[in-house]
Amino acid sequence: VHLQAKQLLSKIVKLLESRDILRKPQVNILTSSLQSQMVSVLGYVRNQGRYPIEGKRSLTDILAMAGGITPDGGELVALIRSDGSKFNKEIIDVIEMVRSGDLTRNLNIRSDDLIYVERALRFYIYGEVQRPGTYRLERNMTVIQALSVGGGLTQRGTERGLRIQRRDAEGNLQMLTVKSSDLVEPDDVLYIKESLF
Repeated sequence: VHLQAKQLLSKIVKLLESRDILRKPQVNILTSSLQSQMVSVLGYVRNQGRYPIEGKRSLTDILAMAGGITPDGGELVALIRSDGSKFNKEIIDVIEMVRSGDLTRNLNIRSDDLIYVERALRFYIYGEVQRPGTYRLERNMTVIQALSVGGGLTQRGTERGLRIQRRDAEGNLQMLTVKSSDLVEPDDVLYIKESLF
């Protein structure tokens, strides 16, 4: 593009001089691409929107341009791009990429890519705990760790008969008896029963 602009500039100068319109004309050409190279960033980032990309930009570059992931944002980022005939979705675990130092998943972003930052995974606690509510699910979180996030048991609470409500692969709710060392899964609901004595 730069070479073409120089050639065009030379032609315009010669044309203006040859027609005796201007002597020693000063001509500038401002080039702009016909279609801006843009990427869309949505989901749990500080500044959702469309961002221009010039040259090579990686996934982390674009996330930084969007102000980074919000506290409610998760560790997984979906990258959706077209191959011309259909859309492909790729899930990138940003936290694992940073922890491992393996930046092979820090893909170069192309024009018209869509980056969507997923919500952080959650779990729920109710019953005889100090602070029932919704909490962020950390990696490999055990039931006892989840209980500590909820402030621990009340004086009436008991770990015996601790239950988790969980959906199976078909989406059906199941009530499971669990141990304190079992892992909590996304969207689990922990129920702490009242001790009868």
